Parts: sequence; structure tokens; C-alpha cells
Amino acid sequence: MTLNARILTTNTASLPASLMGVCLLFTAMAGAAAETRYVSDELQITLRSGQSTQHQILRMVTSGTPLEVLETDEKTGYTHVRAPQDVEGWVLTRYLMDHPSAQDQLADAQKKMARLQDQNKDLQTKLNTVSGDKNSLDKDRRDLLAKNDKLQTELDHIRKTAADALAIEGEKNRLADEANRLKTELQSVQQENLSLKDRSQREWFVRGAGVVIAGILIGLILPKIRFSRRSRWNKL
Repeated sequence: MTLNARILTTNTASLPASLMGVCLLFTAMAGAAAETRYVSDELQITLRSGQSTQHQILRMVTSGTPLEVLETDEKTGYTHVRAPQDVEGWVLTRYLMDHPSAQDQLADAQKKMARLQDQNKDLQTKLNTVSGDKNSLDKDRRDLLAKNDKLQTELDHIRKTAADALAIEGEKNRLADEANRLKTELQSVQQENLSLKDRSQREWFVRGAGVVIAGILIGLILPKIRFSRRSRWNKL
């Protein structure tokens, strides 16, 4: 057992020399850490000025009071202690415990239980808050998924519309090319028609000119033929 600042308060004159030496030795051995012990579950014990019932009672110490142990005498069964308010005296060692009394332990346990209950309430409140946040997040997630599905549907529709528009644009370009080709062919045909018309007109003009020339020749030759025949007839 650790001892600290052991102070001898008994009447040293009535002690044997050997016991006085031991007490003086104990008095010189100071410096270790003080030990705290508690008054047992007895209702009250006496704090006396010495190590016997003959010594003066300094005060009554109630159960659960913490006492600083200064010295323990195993022969007499007394322990030198320092009580609250720096009151020093001797108490019977058998009334001291290494732990608080059951009443104090119960009070501490009740306080701890109250703190744990408060902590449990706080945790429950936080859990409810977290659960509410989780439910809100789940709802937001569902809403986002629904919006995503809607946007995906709209995107697919836009892609299909864009594809149709590209197809229509391609068909439009193809028809425009076809129209240009047909226009070119039409112009070519019209040019050929004009050429044929010009050729036909030239041919008709040539034919007409030939007819006119033939008519003129006939007009010139036929009188001569008639005159020649008439001359022959006259000669006959």
C-alpha cells in the first residue's frame, strides 16, 4: 500500500522506543502519491485524534466521504487520513473501502444512466434527422431518375427527328439534283428542238427555193418548147 505524509498524532511518550523509531521512520518516508479511500456503507464513522476510542472525536464522517490516506497502522487497525476541509485524524481501517459506497455508486450509475439516456435521445434525434434526410435524398433520387428518363425519351425523340430531318434534307438535295439534271436535259432537248426547227425551216426554205427555181426554169423552158413545136408544125 502506498503511504504519503504519514503524521504521527498519538502520544509518543506512552509508546515503546522501538515503536517510536518505526513511527519516526514512517514520518520521514514522504513523497509517494496520496491514496484515496472511501468511508464504507456504515451510516457514520468517527474521526478521532488518535488510534483508540479514548481519543477525542474530531467529527463524524458520513458514508461515501473521500478520505486521503496519510498512514496506516496494521497493528492498531487505524488509518491516519485527511478529510475534506483539511481535517486530519484517525479512523478504523475496516470502515474504509477502495471504491465509493454502494449508495454513491448507485447515484453515479443513475447520473451516468441519465447522461446515457440524454445521449440516446440526442442520437435518436440525429437518427431521425438522418432518416428524414435519407428519405428526402431517396425522393430526390427518384425524382432525378424520373427526370433523367424523361430527358432520355426527349433526347431519343430529338435524335429520331434529327435523323428524319437529315433524311428529308438528303432527299431534298437528291430531288434538287434530279431537278437540275432534268432541267439540264430539258434545256438540251429544247436546244435540239430549236436546232431541228432551224434545220426544218432551212430545209423548207431550200425546198421552197428549189420549187421556185424549178418553176422559173419551167416557165422559161416551157415556152421555148411550145415555140419549137409550133415551128415544126408550121414547117409541115
